[in-house]
Amino acid sequence: MSAREVTAKAKHLEMGLSDADVLEMYRYIVLARALDDRMWVLQRAGKAMFVISGPGHEGAQVGMMWPLDRKHDWFVPFYRSVAAVLVKGMSPAEILLSLLAKATDPSSGGRQMPAHYGHPRYKILSTSSPVGTQYPHAAGIAYAAKIRRTGEVVITSIGDGGTSQGDWHEALNFAAIHKVPCIFAVENNRYAISVPLNKQMAVPSIALRAQGYGMPGSSVDGNDVLECYRVTKEAYDRAKRGDGPTLIEFRVERLGSHSSDDQQERYRPKEEIEAARQRDPILTFGTYLRSVGLLDDAKDQQLRAEVQREIDEATDVAERAPDPDPATAARHVYYDPDPDNPVDPVWWRGDTDRRR
Repeated sequence: MSAREVTAKAKHLEMGLSDADVLEMYRYIVLARALDDRMWVLQRAGKAMFVISGPGHEGAQVGMMWPLDRKHDWFVPFYRSVAAVLVKGMSPAEILLSLLAKATDPSSGGRQMPAHYGHPRYKILSTSSPVGTQYPHAAGIAYAAKIRRTGEVVITSIGDGGTSQGDWHEALNFAAIHKVPCIFAVENNRYAISVPLNKQMAVPSIALRAQGYGMPGSSVDGNDVLECYRVTKEAYDRAKRGDGPTLIEFRVERLGSHSSDDQQERYRPKEEIEAARQRDPILTFGTYLRSVGLLDDAKDQQLRAEVQREIDEATDVAERAPDPDPATAARHVYYDPDPDNPVDPVWWRGDTDRRR
């Protein structure tokens, strides 16, 4: 059977995704992982203060972001949203500028902690450090979009630990009452730092909680990229029709420690960590692409080499970028009354060059 005959029966085509779509989705997953690896290298080399990232979450993030209109819709991320902000438009260089707290960091000009992603140009709302606050922000943006009739849809994401916060529940309640166009994603890796899921909640699935707020809830295998896309596309279409929000639980694997200040081997069994690695979305999605004749060893090696060059170039850009002026550290904490300098001209408008 030829590759084309195999492809003609592929699941992604039945979903309306082209061969080019799924290959690009795979590229984003590989790119996010390579970027993740580089961030950890920079931190271990003493060049970055702290890393918190999303190895194992990439497949769910790429699948859930794919239905969005990347220019029109909003994304309200959390600290593991590396692959998601890449799909929304941020470049690897911009993410590394944030990691190294450089003056040209588009997220905050070096003022925020690493992984507090935000970008005005791509409608990525800046992350706040208190866990769970992104949910009310997303509900508010979606409510404004409904009142203004802009047609925008908002997607926000959080970890399972964040669902214990009051903000999370308040946002779902408000969003359901007002039927706002919002998709509430939960990337459930079964650990809130070191606290396992059965110590966080008494229900077996986060998606079950949707019933209490009067909205649909779905639970999906976060390592199945196409299923993540299908479920999110249904929620997206529902939001566009004006039928209100949806809660989606993506069951993902956390392949690394919670952060660079953590050591998961101290509280997770070795067998559990190894089993999680076998469900790596790079492996599962790569296997699918090979099964439908779209990927082989040569193509995979070429793609990974191209990604590695992109990461190397992004690292050079970030390391050469200027450090911020310490005298500006408190700028933007409150409204800047200086009419001649109302905003930082570099990062506020998102004017960093994406080619760097």
